[in-house]
Amino acid sequence: MRRYDERVALVTAAGQGIGKAVAERIAAEGGSVVITDLDGDRAEAVASEIGEQALAIRVDVTSRDDIDEAVAAAIERFGRLDLLVNNAGGCVVTSRPERTTVDEWHRQLDVTLISAAQCIQAALPHLLAVRGNVVTISSVNALGAFGNVEYSAAKAGQQSMTQNFASRYGSSGVRFNVVAPGTIRTPNWDNQPGTLEKFKAMYPLGRVGEPEDIAAAVAFLGSADASWITGLTLPVEGGALLGPTLLDLSPSGPAG
Repeated sequence: MRRYDERVALVTAAGQGIGKAVAERIAAEGGSVVITDLDGDRAEAVASEIGEQALAIRVDVTSRDDIDEAVAAAIERFGRLDLLVNNAGGCVVTSRPERTTVDEWHRQLDVTLISAAQCIQAALPHLLAVRGNVVTISSVNALGAFGNVEYSAAKAGQQSMTQNFASRYGSSGVRFNVVAPGTIRTPNWDNQPGTLEKFKAMYPLGRVGEPEDIAAAVAFLGSADASWITGLTLPVEGGALLGPTLLDLSPSGPAG
């Protein structure tokens, strides 16, 4: 498929994991990609792998100046911006939720929710010019009680923000959607050996996700194939939201 010929995407936190897979998928489908990451060396490495259709920029998504410079660089290099992928974020480790400090709340909201809003604000004039779209990477934590209260609340905020932007700018042809991953095999789990194997039991499909699973969903929602889809949150989570079933709980286990 060449769904991204002559189109340009900016992907935040694209130096590894989900963001890297998204950038690679869009490039494989013919698109030019702006690789942003807090680690500039990682961004450069990904851009080097992709080739001349990629541009690497070090960006701290909590800095509006950095965001504005990245968008300006995208326009200067490629002349347009068709897709913003808000992938940056992270789980700020806190104590028990009833003890979370105001500073801890701000750190979580800054890196996950406010950064996405700032990226949208910076990209929007260019997206309006080409009837582009935004895909934000949220989490199943936005859709159920999976713990990590502050992270989950920030991710749920992304969903609400997306719906409101979608409603406001639909008449202008700009679409906003969310992909909500379950557990994904990324470098974030490297220092927790065995954890991903344990998590398999949560998933009816019998495995945790791979970055490429999320990249495929983003590539669809960001393309013309999804031209009549906006305000959607698409769970890509191997069935985790189904919860335990009667078959799972029966003494004989699932049939078949």
